[in-house]
Amino acid sequence: MNFDEILDRRGTSSIKWDKYAPEVLPLWVADMDFRAPTPVIEALEKRIRHGIFGYTHAPEALNDAVVSMLEAEYAWKIEREAIVWLPGLVSGLNLACRTAGGKNVVTSIPVYPPFLSAPVNSGMTVSKAPMTLENGRWLHDFDALESAVLLQSRLFLLCNPHNPTGRIHDEDELKRIADYCERHDLLICSDEIHCGILLDKGKRHVPIAALSKETERRTITLMAPSKTYNIPGLSVSFAIIQNPDLRKKFLREMEGLVPHVNIMGYEAALAAYRDSGKWHEALIDYLIGNRDLVEESVKELGLSMAHVEATYLAWIDARPMENPAHFFEKKGVGLSDGKDFGFPGFVRLNFGCPRSRLEEALGRMKSALR
Repeated sequence: MNFDEILDRRGTSSIKWDKYAPEVLPLWVADMDFRAPTPVIEALEKRIRHGIFGYTHAPEALNDAVVSMLEAEYAWKIEREAIVWLPGLVSGLNLACRTAGGKNVVTSIPVYPPFLSAPVNSGMTVSKAPMTLENGRWLHDFDALESAVLLQSRLFLLCNPHNPTGRIHDEDELKRIADYCERHDLLICSDEIHCGILLDKGKRHVPIAALSKETERRTITLMAPSKTYNIPGLSVSFAIIQNPDLRKKFLREMEGLVPHVNIMGYEAALAAYRDSGKWHEALIDYLIGNRDLVEESVKELGLSMAHVEATYLAWIDARPMENPAHFFEKKGVGLSDGKDFGFPGFVRLNFGCPRSRLEEALGRMKSALR
């Protein structure tokens, strides 16, 4: 568990590292520059040695591990039948739009870009309710949400924990969202892929579906081991849909379009959830150190950001600059452009990398702004 180890990812067909010229440090797309947990690597090696890579279903032990994890971490009891395995969370967002039907989807911005593209892919419009920054925390603006909902709205897309702002949603705020969706008869699709990366110790993640049976009935929850255990390239995630009728609609939309999870994804997920607890604890401690470094450095840059409670993503307000993502790229640091999240003038920085690499990137940003 040497998170300081520098691993060369160039020449490995890495989306993250191949986007920019070699002199640019990429701190954009949400995968980490850390080696996966040893139990995951060993599980994959064992399966490779077996030598047969046929069609595969989810191992019963994996379904059991998910059920146990949800109950242990969140006191949320689900049926094993409620788990629907997917080759990626983004496909889950698109399937949720098709399952909900209607002509409009509501979401709060800024938000993970596929929230804005998935409805369009299904021929729907998107109603965007800007969040507000209060006392250093990004909050849902319920007046804006009330103004955003239309008669044709059938779905609310929630990001919990929130990407890109790094918020852990309070239970009271989630209850207000659940009440809003019930009053307007909206289904909820909740992206909870970052629920395993909580950096403020003492705070807890609350799945919105776990609030009540009524909320659970109208909710599609999306989760995955990919962010927490750094295995996004293995394409394994899952939806939790306790409502049998809603689950049938979701499965119907998958037919003939969505491929099965690959054999390596299943093996990695099982090893992650069952055997990689110590690696996960060490990762969180390391990311806390990186988070603190970023927050201190951003102040020195003369920019601002909200405190990151969860995820390994910093949402930086660079609005004094005209095109901050382009500016920093020219100075050797590749960041995500806020306009893709619905908020031009911001940049998102991924601090899931060795500290020396992060220090180098922050140093370049400081030099650029001098």
